[in-house]
This record gives sequence, structure tokens and C-alpha cells, in this order.
Amino acid sequence: MTSHQHGPGEQGPAEDPAHEGEDLAALLQRLVEEKPDKTPKDLAVESGVPYATLNAWMRRTRGTSKIKSETLRDLVRVLRDAWGLSVTPAEVFASVGRAVPGGSDKARESRLLRVYRELPVDKQRDVLRYADALLTVSRAS
Repeated sequence: MTSHQHGPGEQGPAEDPAHEGEDLAALLQRLVEEKPDKTPKDLAVESGVPYATLNAWMRRTRGTSKIKSETLRDLVRVLRDAWGLSVTPAEVFASVGRAVPGGSDKARESRLLRVYRELPVDKQRDVLRYADALLTVSRAS
């Protein structure tokens, strides 16, 4: 994939400034290339991002600075969890010039419960003992 080259310091009309490391277009291109059986269209469908929008991000004809956090998380979910690629939320958020926002209380609680339910009973007991110890320590401080 190629795009029109601008002179040094010039920025195209829909491009965001380059960020340290890869921008979203380069990151997505690299990751999709790591899965030869997948296409940008597959990524769009599986993440719920309209293909025209994803394609515009990848061609750098649409800015990326106002992408919703949940959309970026959806991309990570597909790339990492469904496709098995090595990518972190921090990398994806950094590619659009943002830090990863903290998860909501509900999201953290949901994740904890999901992990807890997947553990065998003896490990669930260990988690409870550890949580009780944490609670005791935090109340003492």
C-alpha cells in the first residue's frame, strides 16, 4: 500500500501527525499482513468498524485522532484475542497518539469474574485468600 508522499513537515488534509512508532495505518497493515488468511475487510467485519472507515484509516485519507476508545479496544480484541496476534492496547492507542484510558469499574469487575470462573476450584480459593489479604493490608494503610 502506498500513499502520496508529502515534503518534510507537510501534512495531508486527513492525516494526523506521526506518533512515536507506527501510526494506525502502518500498525494495522503490518498486523493484517501477519495473518495471510485475513484481510482488512475481515478485520472490519469482526471488529464492527465499517469497512469504508477502516480502509480510509489504512489509506490515511481519514484522521484517527477522534476514534472512540471502545473502537480501538474492539480492534485489539479481534487482532489479539480472535486472531492471536501480538498487539497490546497500549500499542493501538499510541498509534493514534493517546494513552490507554483506565478501564471502567464494571469492565474490571467483569474481567475478574470471567477469569475467576475459568479457574479450577482450588485456584478460586487461592484468589479469595489473596483478595482477603489485600483487603486487610489496604485497610491497615
